Amino acid sequence: MTTQEQKPISFLVRMKFAEEDRAEIQAMLGPLAEASRQEPGCLTYIPHWVQGESATLVIYEQYRDGEALEAHRASKHFEQHAARGLYQKMREREVEDLIPVV
Repeated sequence: MTTQEQKPISFLVRMKFAEEDRAEIQAMLGPLAEASRQEPGCLTYIPHWVQGESATLVIYEQYRDGEALEAHRASKHFEQHAARGLYQKMREREVEDLIPVV
């Protein structure tokens, strides 16, 4: 597949936390989202709380390609706020890979 034919990599990450950790999770999300959005290969990085499930977080992420996703996962802000932050607090995690329709 040539670079012109490559489609962005898109996925949803769904995480569940303890209700009492919500404020701490919220505090981690700001710096993580802001830094992630500044990455050259990051097209979209949007965290959402799920309405009616106050301790469930969904992050919609989209990257230019696999190299951009790898760069995101190797970044200092990912290590600090996701690997050593969110991941330490989460009770469940699920990733849904998305396929572009058009």
